[in-house]
Amino acid sequence: MPPFDPSDFPADRFVLDCRGHALDCRPGAPAGAHVMGILNTTPDSFSDGGQYVAVEDALSRTAEMLSEGAAIIDVGGESTRPGADPVGPEEERNRVVPVIDAISGRFPDALISIDTYKPTVARAALEAGAHIVNDVTGLREHPETADIAAEMGAPLVIMHSVNEPGALTEAQAYDDVTGDVESSLETSLEIAAQAGVPHVVTDPGFGFGKDASDNLRLLNTVDHLLQLDRPVLVGVSRKSTIGTLLGRNGEPRPVDDRLHGSLGATAPAVMRGATLVRTHDVGPTVDFLSVLGATMQER
Repeated sequence: MPPFDPSDFPADRFVLDCRGHALDCRPGAPAGAHVMGILNTTPDSFSDGGQYVAVEDALSRTAEMLSEGAAIIDVGGESTRPGADPVGPEEERNRVVPVIDAISGRFPDALISIDTYKPTVARAALEAGAHIVNDVTGLREHPETADIAAEMGAPLVIMHSVNEPGALTEAQAYDDVTGDVESSLETSLEIAAQAGVPHVVTDPGFGFGKDASDNLRLLNTVDHLLQLDRPVLVGVSRKSTIGTLLGRNGEPRPVDDRLHGSLGATAPAVMRGATLVRTHDVGPTVDFLSVLGATMQER
């Protein structure tokens, strides 16, 4: 693919106003793709559950990710791993709000996103200092989350998924996974537009309701999502498809040994226009994207 020209992407759609902080997400822009560092304040997430429940531990991890080059810290209080039980709004608020409040106090220039689909949690997180709402249900569960984002001037990340919370990762059958994902995201964009959210990011939902073949197809058609005229985020970090592709003798690669596979899957998505990458491994991903971006600019 030829290099992207950032002038082809309207700034009013691709330069996000994150509650007063600008983030240029135009493909081909000098800053390149941005890294969103994962900070799970959960006891049961598939990769780092229980590690950052205490506020001081979360602050230490935040400092590390920011020093490694993370543009956004994505704070989540409910696991989406297979078999995880949904968490009530009060418990989720209790997990994320003290952490977000502490991060915004300790690192006032850091961009923070709240990984939630619940409107009450989104509001509490934004009041505590978050800048972005990241909804893994694409507003299917609670369309009113878009109203909260609009009211408080926060961009929305809308991810494609098809199942209910607690079963989001269970694979579904698709006749045309790329077309189905694009159509679903169009519906989510309409909800966001009706609520008055000016800045929305789309996420094809790698690993959510898709099998390995679906996931690989989506990575290779990220450029199709740019037709929706919005920035694209991808989250492939340590996912089960990576473990399967790297597995031997019928056994998937362990979760903590999927870095190189995750980077390999990130490359085609970024080369096709994704400008936000959500990951557990911030430092290696920032380095990888720096070199990848340089090679793309020099074609």
